[in-house]
Amino acid sequence: MEHEWLFSLIPLLIGVSFLCVGVYGLRRANALRRSGITAVGRVVRHDTRRDDEGGKYHHPVVAWTARDGREHTYPSTFGRGTVLPAFGTGRAVTVLYDPANPRHFEIRGWDSKTFFLVFAGVGTALTAGTLVALLSW
Repeated sequence: MEHEWLFSLIPLLIGVSFLCVGVYGLRRANALRRSGITAVGRVVRHDTRRDDEGGKYHHPVVAWTARDGREHTYPSTFGRGTVLPAFGTGRAVTVLYDPANPRHFEIRGWDSKTFFLVFAGVGTALTAGTLVALLSW
């Protein structure tokens, strides 16, 4: 059968998807680091969610006042299995936010580029490996 190469499109699609998520996240994080504004915020609570396997993830909800005087309260997009003491309820944290869209923010020391680096790395490996296999076929 001459269509075996079609099965290689599965890891290629997964690789490209992972690569896109990783690159998007890294670009967004870098843009925030270039043009973001820092503020002192306070952890007001932790939103907790469970995944399908029963894992528990804590997302700190941070409140801060922007330079224009408006109050903002948003949960972090990153959840962790444990709450580190420095990010407990009532603790002061440094927030880096986008003044045009304060929903785009990161908590210094909590949010990490590692997640996006792993996605970009796995996506690159899957995409490159699949393309090499296809071209050498």
